[in-house]
Amino acid sequence: MTRLGTTISSSSNLSSPLTIIALDNDVEEVSKDPMVRISLDNYDSIFAVTPSGLARYLTLLKPVDREEQQSYTFTMIASDGIQESSPVAVNITVIDANDNTPTFPNVSYSVNVYTDMQPGETVLRLTAVDADEGPNGLISYSILAGAQGYFTINNSTGLITVVPGLNLTVGRSYALTVRAADNAPPPQRRSSITTVYIEVLPPNNQSPPRFPQLLYSLEISEAMRTGATLLNLQATDRERDPITYNVLSGDPSAIFELNQTSGLLLLAKMLDRESTDRYTLTVAASDGKPDGTSTATVDILVTDVNDNDPVFDLLLPQNLTVQEEQANAFVGQVKAKDPDLGVNGQVRYRLLTHADLFRISADGNISTAVALDREQRGHYELLVEAWDGAVDPRRTTLALSVSVLDVDDNSPVFSQPSYSVNLPENSPAGMAILQLSASDADLNSNITYRVRTEEARELFALDPVTGELRVLYTLDFEKLAPEGTTHTFVVEAVDSGGSMPPGLATVTVTIMDMNDFSPVFGQTVYRGMVAPNAVKGTIVTTVLAEDLDTPDTPASRVHYRVDLEQFPYSASIFDVDKDTGSIFTRVNLNEEPNTKFTLAVIAYDDGEPVKFNKTLVEITVLQPSIIPVFTQEEYRFPPVSENAPVGRVVGVILAAAINQSIVYSIIEGNEGGEFTLNNNTGIISTAKTLDYESNSSYILRVEADSMRVVSSNLRAPSKSNTAKVFIAVQDENDHFPVFTKPHYLAGVAEDAKTFTSVLQVQAVDKDTGNYSVMQYRLIIPPTADGKDSFVIEPHTGVIKTAIMYRNMRRSYFRFDVIATDNYGEGLSSSAQVVVSVVNQLDMQVVVSNVPPTVVEQNKEQLIGILERYVQDQIPGAKVVVESIGPRRYGDTYEQEDYTKSDLMVYAIDPLTNRALSRQELFKFLDGKLLDINKEFQPYLGRGGRILEIRTPDVVQNVKKAVQSVGYTEGALLALAIIIIICCIPAILIVIVTYRQRQAECAKTARIQMALPAGKPGGVATSNLYEELGDGCKWIHPWSPGLLRL
Repeated sequence: MTRLGTTISSSSNLSSPLTIIALDNDVEEVSKDPMVRISLDNYDSIFAVTPSGLARYLTLLKPVDREEQQSYTFTMIASDGIQESSPVAVNITVIDANDNTPTFPNVSYSVNVYTDMQPGETVLRLTAVDADEGPNGLISYSILAGAQGYFTINNSTGLITVVPGLNLTVGRSYALTVRAADNAPPPQRRSSITTVYIEVLPPNNQSPPRFPQLLYSLEISEAMRTGATLLNLQATDRERDPITYNVLSGDPSAIFELNQTSGLLLLAKMLDRESTDRYTLTVAASDGKPDGTSTATVDILVTDVNDNDPVFDLLLPQNLTVQEEQANAFVGQVKAKDPDLGVNGQVRYRLLTHADLFRISADGNISTAVALDREQRGHYELLVEAWDGAVDPRRTTLALSVSVLDVDDNSPVFSQPSYSVNLPENSPAGMAILQLSASDADLNSNITYRVRTEEARELFALDPVTGELRVLYTLDFEKLAPEGTTHTFVVEAVDSGGSMPPGLATVTVTIMDMNDFSPVFGQTVYRGMVAPNAVKGTIVTTVLAEDLDTPDTPASRVHYRVDLEQFPYSASIFDVDKDTGSIFTRVNLNEEPNTKFTLAVIAYDDGEPVKFNKTLVEITVLQPSIIPVFTQEEYRFPPVSENAPVGRVVGVILAAAINQSIVYSIIEGNEGGEFTLNNNTGIISTAKTLDYESNSSYILRVEADSMRVVSSNLRAPSKSNTAKVFIAVQDENDHFPVFTKPHYLAGVAEDAKTFTSVLQVQAVDKDTGNYSVMQYRLIIPPTADGKDSFVIEPHTGVIKTAIMYRNMRRSYFRFDVIATDNYGEGLSSSAQVVVSVVNQLDMQVVVSNVPPTVVEQNKEQLIGILERYVQDQIPGAKVVVESIGPRRYGDTYEQEDYTKSDLMVYAIDPLTNRALSRQELFKFLDGKLLDINKEFQPYLGRGGRILEIRTPDVVQNVKKAVQSVGYTEGALLALAIIIIICCIPAILIVIVTYRQRQAECAKTARIQMALPAGKPGGVATSNLYEELGDGCKWIHPWSPGLLRL
């Protein structure tokens, strides 16, 4: 037994107590006692948790007995009184202590033996029982006294036999003291003794059958099938008489069957441990003669199987209620029992529905997990599941009905948060203008309505029961101040029997203007003048009418039209603009001077109803002599530089009239105010700085009028007194070239021929003509032998190779390209170029099932797709096409198939400026082959796809060459290749002397010094090509820093 008050250990040696730590997020200090209560759902009479402290301990309240229960399983929940933690399962295994003594069923035994017994023949089998386990329950037998050398006992089986070679004497009797001891350590070992009385009889032909054991013990599962053999109870008869077996007692329901001839004990009926868990049978063996019967005891323990479902207690309420707005509120309780034993009978609960709103404790108490809202949902159907603790648990469910009780927790709510209504002016007093409606989600609410804004009560009334809004007075739109035409106020709905605040809504009443006024012209008669040869669309004069209705309302908007019926001939020659009121010619005029036309013009509004008014317009055809005539119909002046200062004279226009003073004006084309015209002299000058790139030319329309016409506030446009002025803006070189990229990344194959195209750079210029024509050049140091590594076509920007790049794999060149406009004589800009040297060992071949011509036609799109997938892994990586050709196949890749194609590519890492290894490139592409094929499909055509991604021919051929020779030859060949590759650069390095290297560095320095320091497009000292193994160092004359290339 474990002493009371001890902590339960988490290990078998009881060396470390089971520590429980519960944290509360509401307690900021982690080291502070969270003051939570930890409860157990079961066995709380046996175990308890210490009540305080950051670390709690599980303690024992009363002794536990392993022989009664070997393990305990329960859950712990920590609670701060408001919130509960998730349950934590605890499994406790009771460790065996040697607290049971081996026990014999009988205090003593009596047995007869015969002088003719054979050596080793069984006298008696003793069986002792120890409920402990392991060594504590393993029993050893020994004879302490009384055997006198004639009898011996088996140490483990308890079988007593006659010692071979000895003769028993009739009439002798023996009293054997037999001990049964367990195998615990000697200080803890427990034992018991019994006495076996033996009497020696003469040979007897009438001895009864004898069972090997007087007591049999066995355990069987209640799930044992019927007909199963449980035990062999075969007895022996010295005379070999037939033996008959039967059950004398202990089985009133005939659960077991004992075969009368064989002595086999069988299961006749199904067992139920929950009804009977132990049977003690007395069985007999008889040879049919007087005193020819012997008995034995069979002790049968029925073990449990999980064959019972948990059963809910249906007497507990199943229709439950809970008040809304309360978290952790008690709802009800369920109880379920399981008659199975141990963990098979330990019942646990969970909610199958609404587990986010409700929770159930280990003892079946149901409470709310959150505050419920009856207005959202007033009823819940909870499905509770109970299951036992078996590995394959049995389950049962119970449906509960939960009704949420209402509390007054909702304010009335209007059908909409705001209402808008238009009220025509002059509406009668008392007219209903709006119906309000509000509802309260609570039960048994009584809503009343009222206007909350006091000022609004002077104009409007709200029925408290129906919610009908009425106007109290007749309102006149024009008499109201501008802000008085719209009234916005608050109405409220109150639950007269509740305690919640009222519901609010906003009502906006807009007083609508009715069309009270007609448009009114400013003049009874309007007059205008027109040239006899005025062109179609010439504006003669403008009429204007005003409407006194409220501005910006439909009733105040005025439009114009010609009355076609009053003066039909005039209406066929002149018309009026609907919105501006401008009177203009509908046709090209050819009228006699001094002819007069009368036109009737109607002004109307958009009000309801439409109201209108009419005026007359008298138009006089002028004498040609008073109409100025321009010297030219079109004026074209020399181009004006976009850099011209403000006030620069553009040109002069000139018109003449007989005995008339001329007034000049610009009537069209100068909306931006770029030019100014002297009214008296006709000189046109710039009023703003011009920009060729924004507007390269202007067309002005100018007009010359006589002072007589101008002083009459009339205009008389005609063919002769208007002219066009064409002004061209001259472009200047005021924009620097801009490269399409600030940094170009490209690659070149190690075996590329001289003058192979590497890439094309391009710069653009907003200027035009020669100012946008580029000339390119490179700023690049020469190689060791004085040669340029790259050249550029000055007018196309195509960069080409200038040397061979053998043995320079994974090297790169960095240099600048300069673009200068105006054929190299203007403004300059620069961009950086990095060219990486690539070997075929760094390339991959994309094999597709379409001809090379298809791939060539869609090269840019296909490379763009491949580049995007590589950039997913290496941002900014550049994919370059090395070649496009027919598919090569065969052992040596010498055969070609022009129905398919090989696209050889490589990729350059922008961080290292070197090519990715072919293994990396293969991984990036092959892993996305399915996605790449989907994007290639539109460009390769129907059925077109990538077949594979393989290594280049040179790599495959080298591998096959090595495989084709023997092991030794292959190794020698590989060694020779390695030696050649490694030694050639080493030999070259040795050959280059220190003097040559110094000369090379000096030459490089001279090139850098020769570069202009301040010229646009000049490059920094770091723009030299870089190559692996290059250790040249030099000091720039104007920079103290040391640069390593």
